[in-house]
Amino acid sequence: MEHMIDEIDQQIMRLLQHHARIPVAQISKEINMSQPSVKERILKLEERGVITGYSTIYNLARLNRGTTTFILLKTEHCDELVQFCEQAIEVTDVYRISGEYNYLIKVQTASIEELAEFQDSLVKMGPSKSHISMKNIMENRVLLY
Repeated sequence: MEHMIDEIDQQIMRLLQHHARIPVAQISKEINMSQPSVKERILKLEERGVITGYSTIYNLARLNRGTTTFILLKTEHCDELVQFCEQAIEVTDVYRISGEYNYLIKVQTASIEELAEFQDSLVKMGPSKSHISMKNIMENRVLLY
């Protein structure tokens, strides 16, 4: 029988979600548990696929990728689209969705002109609609409180 996530696991995950580089020693202090026990719990969460990785969040505007666009795309060339998106440095996320359009693509570009160039290369895949983000209100939301 698989171990359910308990309150201690949730506390550990909460701390990691706010700061993925937090040392095990700091976690153990915050939840009042030994370092080996904390490390063992983290390893079990990773082994069970509850924690699938750790990441760094970048300020995309400072990396000259501050224009965020969401593109709805209707295509029958699914494999070709996935390969295209994997190669395109502008693409950060791709979702298979239901409805009139079957893909939602999140794109980060330096400018509207760069976005236009990207869309010109995407046109062969099928019809699309683009929605340029005017303001980022919430992103990478913390799910555990």
